[in-house]
Amino acid sequence: MPASDIEMQGPQREVLRGLEGFVGEKLSFLAPIDKAWQPTDFLPDLTAEDWHAQVRQFREPAAGLRDDLLVVLVADMVTEEALPSYSVSLNNLAQDFTGTDPGPWAQWLRGWTAEENRHGDLLNAYLRLTGRVDMRAIERTVHHLITSGFNARSYPDLYGGLVYTAFQERATKISHANVGRLAGAQGDAALSKICQRIAGDEARHEAFYTTVMGRVMDTDPQGGLITMGTLLRRVIAMPGRLMTDGKDPDLFDHFAAVAQRLGVYTVSDYAGIVAHLVKTWDVEHRAVTGKAARMQEYLCAHADRCQSMAAPAAEAAEREKPVKFSWIFDGEA
Repeated sequence: MPASDIEMQGPQREVLRGLEGFVGEKLSFLAPIDKAWQPTDFLPDLTAEDWHAQVRQFREPAAGLRDDLLVVLVADMVTEEALPSYSVSLNNLAQDFTGTDPGPWAQWLRGWTAEENRHGDLLNAYLRLTGRVDMRAIERTVHHLITSGFNARSYPDLYGGLVYTAFQERATKISHANVGRLAGAQGDAALSKICQRIAGDEARHEAFYTTVMGRVMDTDPQGGLITMGTLLRRVIAMPGRLMTDGKDPDLFDHFAAVAQRLGVYTVSDYAGIVAHLVKTWDVEHRAVTGKAARMQEYLCAHADRCQSMAAPAAEAAEREKPVKFSWIFDGEA
């Protein structure tokens, strides 16, 4: 590790170690395994005598879903399925080198990974059972995305992992909740319930990362604000931005335009998350100096800057011509 990286991580690591007791208390944000939902709770019982009727009943509402909603749902599923990359990235925080470390940070990471793992499993099973999408094209996309990896663009800043994940968990919650809302409006109550349940998980995970980063801000406001400002100046990198099906090199941008048009995840949502974090972490009232004070000034005005781009972004997305997606058998959205 370069000397500059060690110089940054040293003090931050000490702060995070000092929060181990606090993190241990917050493990309650994880659901007890014996009470947690599992994917089979939302799917037809293939061991039942009437499994064929259950599957037919399950598929009928999905037949009425619009192709553009399916595109966004697939992209959400692909992003969830790339979980291994996110777990590897967050291990920079947990430092679970043995894979069974008993420390609170490691316990959280393993528990979080276990809960998140169900999301991709459930959405994968839903899509496969509907018969509405090309699963091989989707599987190829997942393969590409995990192979390509993931870079939150926060390393070596340890606080950056917390800021990034607090932001992303809220973004994912918004996206899943909006897909669920649209699915319900299009007549698929089962998918609506699935998405709302996943959004509920994301809300708990968001609460953990936001609460812990809030304690970091209390302990080290100088470092916390510099990290937050640095990360947001670069624009938060979406976890699925490297996705490709092997055919469309701009697949993520094309999906993002569909999500913007549908109102699933928009520039306005991005601005809202910035405003939420600035308020929740009380950025305006932190007593800081120097670079941290300059970041504080930047952050307090940043949500408005982002919001000013919302209307032009929406107009640009509306002007884009529909493109073919291999996920829906080269249909356009």
